[in-house]
Amino acid sequence: MANIGVIGTGTWGTAIAILLANNGHTVTLCSGTGRNVDEMARTRRQKNLADALIPGAIEITADLERAMGGKDILVLAVPSIHVRETAERMAPMLRYGQIVLSAAKGIEEKTLMTMTDIIGEVLPESEPCALSGPSHAEEVSRGLPTTCLVAAGRRKTAEYIQQVFMSPVFRVYTTPDLIGVETGGALKNVIALAAGASDGLGYGDNAKAALITRGIAEITRLGTLMGGRQETFYGLSGIGDLIVTCASVHSRNRRAGILIGRGKTPREAMDEVQMVVEGVYSAKSGKKLAEKYGCEVPIIEMANRILFEGKPVGEAVKTLMLRDRKPEAEDAEWA
Repeated sequence: MANIGVIGTGTWGTAIAILLANNGHTVTLCSGTGRNVDEMARTRRQKNLADALIPGAIEITADLERAMGGKDILVLAVPSIHVRETAERMAPMLRYGQIVLSAAKGIEEKTLMTMTDIIGEVLPESEPCALSGPSHAEEVSRGLPTTCLVAAGRRKTAEYIQQVFMSPVFRVYTTPDLIGVETGGALKNVIALAAGASDGLGYGDNAKAALITRGIAEITRLGTLMGGRQETFYGLSGIGDLIVTCASVHSRNRRAGILIGRGKTPREAMDEVQMVVEGVYSAKSGKKLAEKYGCEVPIIEMANRILFEGKPVGEAVKTLMLRDRKPEAEDAEWA
């Protein structure tokens, strides 16, 4: 059995801690901010996971040094916008070769670095890897069947994490494609915002199916230019994660999009959701990456115009629908 520190007491960090403890591992759950620790330790609940009880065997602490000491794996499960600052706090206590598993999905706006890129830069003596896939915390924490993907630079590391996380309710696959996994995980949140806005406008299933399909086309187009493997975007961390984030009642990105579609400002929508809406931050990063690689991403472009330029959602949809006519596949050949 492994000794594991989970950094981040949000819904995903808590769900991972519950999963790992139920697998028989020794787990310490550490708050990245120090907030709510006493309440969580007393109630054994995470406020946004009302149906899940935190096992008594899980130690809950605000002491980062205690959470990191002697651990086989460190799971970094804070929101993507806090990954760098949290890694900087971890740096003095990290031991050489320690595995740091990123459970965050995002791309840093200023640097356009993935989460494992940031971990590798700030914690150069660590071994960064990433967990992704269709995995809402609300379901994982209740032990509902879920399948994910772990990406790592070394097969041995990926297979070790696979072994640690695998259970009758949590299946894990492995891949060396860190770029593909992390790009898909970040950009699907932008498409989910758009899908939510479509729902908020009452546009129906046809529109959502189009957004999911054309959204994965954009993500794949950009992700392969960045060095990701095409098959990754058609797998769990690509189309799988995109489907669940665009369709689920648990999706905070979809929820924020619905509110925007109903007339709320992006700020009002984020305040009402009361959790970090990763797609808002990834929208800017996605647009900058597309500009860097000369890639056409019309849905991501329109999401940015809605979020940051005040473009009405209905007008954005009309703009997308009236783009120049084109074939679905650019390289298709006629007989």
